[in-house]
Amino acid sequence: MFWDKVSGFYDFFETVYNRKVYRGLGKKVAEEIMQNDIVLECACGTGAITRYIAPKCKRMIATDLSKGMLKQTSKKCRKYQNIKIKCADMTRLNCYDNKFDKVIAGNVIHLLEDPYRAVKELERVCKPGGKIIIPTYINMSDGGNKRAVRLLEAAGVNFKRQFNIDSYRKFFGDAGYKNVEYSIIDGRIPCAVAVITKQ
Repeated sequence: MFWDKVSGFYDFFETVYNRKVYRGLGKKVAEEIMQNDIVLECACGTGAITRYIAPKCKRMIATDLSKGMLKQTSKKCRKYQNIKIKCADMTRLNCYDNKFDKVIAGNVIHLLEDPYRAVKELERVCKPGGKIIIPTYINMSDGGNKRAVRLLEAAGVNFKRQFNIDSYRKFFGDAGYKNVEYSIIDGRIPCAVAVITKQ
């Protein structure tokens, strides 16, 4: 798997190329987390967001399909006793309905064959009144971003779609989500954070 191969140096690349966004994203997502929250994070990658959430929540499950990425998350989060790290497919979660206060899937929607199915699955496992937090790189913003995307594709990243902030809003609007808040973390490749409150 591509993500297993790059897991050992993924943080280095992100920190060198897109440091402001990579570090700022975890802090931004953690602002949504409360002390008594039970949290599910899908596509946790190397734990860049996980390490900011774990100290704030009651309990957390961090998942990814890549075992290499999960090893990196385990290293970053070994000091926290409230986290379980598991291999899981976010489009077919082995969880009860309405289980989690917060459900997070960072920088993965643009890589999925069927992102709407994934969002519906995240919604299914989120409690009513809970929040689904979906940050995604908005890499259609300018020429520099497009060059970076071409380099990543040459390295093996398989983008199924690309977003700017308008197309990202439309993505959720087309799926019928109306109660969505958006924010942007600016940087070399900016990141849009969509926060859906489950009705």
